Amino acid sequence: MYQYIVDDFKEKIMKGEISGEEPIPSQLELAKLYQTSEITSRRALTELASEGLIYRVRGKGSFINKDYMDRANAKESKIHTIYLVYHTIPIELFNHGFFGDLLRGLHEKCEENQVAFQMWDIEKKGGLPPDADHSGWVLLPTPIETEYVSADIVAGWKQENRRFVTAHFYFPHLQIPYVIVDNMTGGYLATQHLLSIGHRRIGIVLTGNSPVEINQEFSLRLQGYKLALSQYKVGFDPSLVVVIEGVKEDSESGAQGFDRLMDLDEPPTAVFMSSDFKAIGALHAAERRGLDVPGDVSLVGYDDLFVSSFVHPGLTTVNQNTYLVGKRAVELLLDWENGGASGFKKDEIVPSLIIRDSTAEWIP
Repeated sequence: MYQYIVDDFKEKIMKGEISGEEPIPSQLELAKLYQTSEITSRRALTELASEGLIYRVRGKGSFINKDYMDRANAKESKIHTIYLVYHTIPIELFNHGFFGDLLRGLHEKCEENQVAFQMWDIEKKGGLPPDADHSGWVLLPTPIETEYVSADIVAGWKQENRRFVTAHFYFPHLQIPYVIVDNMTGGYLATQHLLSIGHRRIGIVLTGNSPVEINQEFSLRLQGYKLALSQYKVGFDPSLVVVIEGVKEDSESGAQGFDRLMDLDEPPTAVFMSSDFKAIGALHAAERRGLDVPGDVSLVGYDDLFVSSFVHPGLTTVNQNTYLVGKRAVELLLDWENGGASGFKKDEIVPSLIIRDSTAEWIP
């Protein structure tokens, strides 16, 4: 019975039902409250004191130890589960190298910290993950036409003290922790590689509605492309920028963009395709035209898909290092347990250039 009283006190402390400012019931009051003997209630008080839960003040009574309450609250608020929260993203897309590596990084870092990991489709589940006191979220971006994860909604989650970070996108004005890939550096690396091997007329193929209506990722890759050109004193030629209308990345859009560039009066000697899907389409289009890659034209992709090392020729591409994005997202979430909740933290993961056989030195 005395152990029941001890356990009941611990639970009430955890739930915040007992204040540290008022004395707890006396030995006699405990006996009446739990309908037991004073011998049992005295034993319970002794156990509570020996465990450091309470301390006694002569003439005033027994009080909850504030240090224990702080430790209990910290333990109670510990993240037990991390959810990857997304909306309207087809589940098969997670087989894509970008998302697959991200999942691997998330899962491995969670296992390392003995935290459960789950995926959570807001649309399919009909709402947010449960157990807000013990969970953290990694939010993925949603399509533009979806309003579920708008800036206003995310701002509301922040006011509710939800623990979450955004991955692959961010809201600068909200100062919510985020981790993204440095897409501008990625675009720069791809273009600088082509410039370093002698190419000066370099095309780029993007996806969007127009050169000024492309998503954040492609816009930053375009900035990196422009930066590399400027550093090599190569003038920017708008005719070498092709935007294929749509939102889907596929080989057909790559073939279409490649054909438009090759139909120019002065076609480029190299093309930076803003995804590997488009680059693979460009390889097929080059073959149909009887062009040799990289002899007649060099190609660089973006994403480093698993298949990209096996196509012929092997595709030079940019690996976004999303495995590190996943690991870093978990680290930012768990930082709450170490007093980091009040600080705004952000991180940009630097991508890597993977050089294979689709690029070669250009000799005029």
